[in-house]
Amino acid sequence: MEFAILIYSSEEAMQNAQPAARNEMLAAYGAYTQAIKASGILLGSNRLRPTASATTVRIRDGKTQVLNGPFAETKEQLAGYYLIDVADLDTALNWASRCPGAGAGSVEVRPIWPMDEY
Repeated sequence: MEFAILIYSSEEAMQNAQPAARNEMLAAYGAYTQAIKASGILLGSNRLRPTASATTVRIRDGKTQVLNGPFAETKEQLAGYYLIDVADLDTALNWASRCPGAGAGSVEVRPIWPMDEY
């Protein structure tokens, strides 16, 4: 089964982190990424740029609205993801619990819904 491990964190906290703390977090993510790659379950992963670089598109009354920045104001922002293929939810949750983001923010595990099942 495919699952997305969605990583949410505070952009402000990361931007204001001391260099040593930032380097420690980057090293932890490097080790986690290597472990998940070595397991053979990784389908894809990426970080996301800060929300200030986002553009939000919505349609209201038939008109397209393009807004600079994020639409929602939240304490934590989607910072990145891992896409994995594992046997079951318990295995996905185990990998999510090992993600460094779980200690600093939150990690959401969501099953992928293939388009051919729609």
